[in-house]
Amino acid sequence: MPTAEPGARVLTVPNLLTFGRLVSLPTFVSLLRRGDQRSLSRAAWMLAALGASDGLDGWVARRYHQGSELGKVADPLVDRALVATATVGALRARVVPRWFVTVVAARELCAAGGAAVLAASGRRRLEVSRTGKAGAFAMMAALPLFILGGPPGGGRRALRFAGWVCGAAGQVLGWSALVGYLRSAQGAPEPAGAD
Repeated sequence: MPTAEPGARVLTVPNLLTFGRLVSLPTFVSLLRRGDQRSLSRAAWMLAALGASDGLDGWVARRYHQGSELGKVADPLVDRALVATATVGALRARVVPRWFVTVVAARELCAAGGAAVLAASGRRRLEVSRTGKAGAFAMMAALPLFILGGPPGGGRRALRFAGWVCGAAGQVLGWSALVGYLRSAQGAPEPAGAD
């Protein structure tokens, strides 16, 4: 019986971790919507665990040669969905300002739009850069810290400060990665048969 090429595999540990992050989103949103301190704390710790699983799936893929084409597409999409959901949830919980959400949303929309243009033109998909992964990881650290820190003016200033440090780093890295993706896209090969 022929075995699938390594890149064509679907049932891998990294893909299961990515799928686990995706199906956890409704529970995370439900905790945020409750709004009480206990639920917000649970949401923050859950988000931290989901962020850690993002680093874990990449490590497993590299260490045990379980990378796949599905994972290369699904992992950044799920990361983007997680960051977007957590950012909007943090806004609803009133622990981040609207301008910060606007900056995060603008970056995510630009990245998604660029990916859509590449796909529509038939060019090859760009690999996620280390800078982009680091930016996503920093955001996944920032958002739980914001949620645990609570609204501005509360007594948890150290957590909020740490959240701002991670959030600023996440956006600097994220926007830097986006510029890198745009430069790479200019050199991406044209689809076969293109003039």
